[in-house]
Amino acid sequence: MKNLGTLLLGIILGVLGYYFFCGTCCGDVGSPPPITKPQGLITSSQAQILSSAYNMRYELVSDSVFGGPNLDNRSSWYSVDDIKNYLIYADSQSTALGYTMNGLRVYLGAQQGSKKMPGYTTMFFVPTGESTSSSTKGGKNDIPGGDGLDYGGEGHPPSATYPQ
Repeated sequence: MKNLGTLLLGIILGVLGYYFFCGTCCGDVGSPPPITKPQGLITSSQAQILSSAYNMRYELVSDSVFGGPNLDNRSSWYSVDDIKNYLIYADSQSTALGYTMNGLRVYLGAQQGSKKMPGYTTMFFVPTGESTSSSTKGGKNDIPGGDGLDYGGEGHPPSATYPQ
């Protein structure tokens, strides 16, 4: 009986020691990564200023290309899952192509139009990086052969400005 009490006391002390020691030095398993504020953040007010400053260009393009009641697209929407999946996919593809992905570039483009209507403006992402065989570091060139991400949803209506 004395050995059983010692064994139980040892188990209890072991569990408590593991709980307190591992909880403080090893961190919680499955805890979210620390939040790091990215460079280039802008406030909502700054976004409104940028959107307003684009109005003259937008009206010029819409009037000359679309004319009439149809207005061009001003935004693209992508789901968080699509962005996360694209980052994983593009990073893997970049590695297979012999590059280290270090960023994304956003391009303006236009969807294929028809005889009756020109295609809407779109925004698409392409991976950027540097060749793993290059001695120069910090390259921000598009990765040749890297797939881009397009087909985000347009605004509602397409001509809607920030915020929607």
